[in-house]
Amino acid sequence: MIPTLGRSDRLALSVSLASFAVAGVANTSVEPTGRGLLAVALAVAGVYALARCARGVDRRTLATLSLGLWLAFLAVAAVHAVGLGAAAAAVPAPTAAAVLALHGATWATLLGAAVSSSFLAFREYGARSGVDDPEDRILEGGFDL
Repeated sequence: MIPTLGRSDRLALSVSLASFAVAGVANTSVEPTGRGLLAVALAVAGVYALARCARGVDRRTLATLSLGLWLAFLAVAAVHAVGLGAAAAAVPAPTAAAVLALHGATWATLLGAAVSSSFLAFREYGARSGVDDPEDRILEGGFDL
């Protein structure tokens, strides 16, 4: 059976990616302004929502989610290689709206992939910390392999 995200996990993932997208679109300058502070608050909320999603799924599902987000980011990055103006002109929407949507998708996939990979790394580190290597047990006299 293919594991799927539960309904509440999908909602948390959607809120997280939406928060990352809005934070990426809102933060257009490096100067500390109200929009910059809003972007930071939205990014923190996105990390929290993704943490709730990551807590509710198993390691395999989290790894699949992380890989999927990295592949989505690479696809969006390929659009950046073509050029945002050229890609935005290809869709039947206002160019400015299409460029903002591409920026939002870029930030959502990049931050989502990085955060989900971090949570996966923390989970893997926590799973390995209590496991003894078989070689260590042999040296200590525990031969029950």
